[in-house]
Amino acid sequence: MAMERANLLNMAKLSIKGLIESALSFGRTLDSDYPPLQQFFVVMEHCLKHGLKVKKSFLGYNKSLWGPLEMVEKLCPEAGEIAVSVRDLPGLKTPLGRARAWLRLALMQKKLADYLRLLITRKDILSEFYENSAVMLEEEGAVIVGLLVGLNVIDANLCVKGEDLDTQVGVIDFSMYLKNDIDDYRSEERNGQIAAILDQKNYVEELNRQLNSTVQGLQGRVESLEKSNSKLIEELAIAKNNIIKLQEENHQLRTENSVILMKTQQRLEIAEGDLNCELDTYKQSRQGLDEMYNEARRQLKEECQLRQDVENELVVQVSMKQEMEMAMKLLEKDIHEKQDTLIGLRHQLDEVKVINVEMYQKMQSSDDNMRQKNDMIARLEEKTNQITATMKQLEQSDKDLLSQTRTLAMSFVKCASTDTEHQYKLVKDISF
Repeated sequence: MAMERANLLNMAKLSIKGLIESALSFGRTLDSDYPPLQQFFVVMEHCLKHGLKVKKSFLGYNKSLWGPLEMVEKLCPEAGEIAVSVRDLPGLKTPLGRARAWLRLALMQKKLADYLRLLITRKDILSEFYENSAVMLEEEGAVIVGLLVGLNVIDANLCVKGEDLDTQVGVIDFSMYLKNDIDDYRSEERNGQIAAILDQKNYVEELNRQLNSTVQGLQGRVESLEKSNSKLIEELAIAKNNIIKLQEENHQLRTENSVILMKTQQRLEIAEGDLNCELDTYKQSRQGLDEMYNEARRQLKEECQLRQDVENELVVQVSMKQEMEMAMKLLEKDIHEKQDTLIGLRHQLDEVKVINVEMYQKMQSSDDNMRQKNDMIARLEEKTNQITATMKQLEQSDKDLLSQTRTLAMSFVKCASTDTEHQYKLVKDISF
């Protein structure tokens, strides 16, 4: 199996290389009758059949190549078009014929390498159709798929509908790949040309992908610009309508402004005449106002002087009131002191009475001392009477002094209030 895989890989290399070289030298679109192209399909058929499991059907045992190729439709939705076209072909009756048609259509679309690359990445699906040592499950299959990328540089126009693909015999013609030294030299030149063409092809494909992405971005921008342009057109129409309305309003405002200006000029002329009359009247009345102002100023000076005098007199009255309050406080202090003296005399009188009682008691007990004590009692009584008279005089003098003080305070308060009210009225009159 390993040797078979190696032989198939070498045949695939020779077939793909020969097809590319011959196509580049041929210089035009390839058709179904081109021998290198026919040999390429035969080699690809042998590579895809290698290690294919035998399935039992109603007609016996069969190796179906169409099974794995049909699974590409599920892996890549773009391959569904090829599968539908193959199923709709009327001349195909066997699965092998459908597989051959599928290979030709995929080559014309330049998608054969892409479809087979998707297929070999799904080992779980291929394991149902191939044995473990098959080409499609080993590294040789990946190498063959990589070589198929070079076929994208050629163009093929194959007529699948009228061709008998069911009964073709797939035999490899090795004579096409036996070459001499001259052919080797030419093949080296062609290999250089092929490498240059492949590089150009890869560059063109990369540039094409970039251009496609740029085109998509530009299409998105064009759509957004179209939307914004439509919005701007609508806004422009609205703005034009607004401009027309504003122009009409401006014309109306200008008309109203001219009317208002005329009315204002008339009013200004009338106001100017009235102002001239008022100016003449003002000039006439200004002289009288100046005289009134001078008289009022003179009266103001007199009232200010009078107010100053009243304020000085008010200060004197306030100082007198303070002196009277101080005299009242001194009188009250004197009265309190006399009251304290009166209280002390009363205490002395009580003590004398107590002594008199004691002496009277002693007089009853002692007849011998009666006479002496009678004299003493007489003197004490005389002294008591004097003290009593003195106390009465002091009480009477206190009452008189208190009444006089109250009368004097009341009269002073009345006089002070009268003077204060008079001064307040004078100050108020002066201020007004």
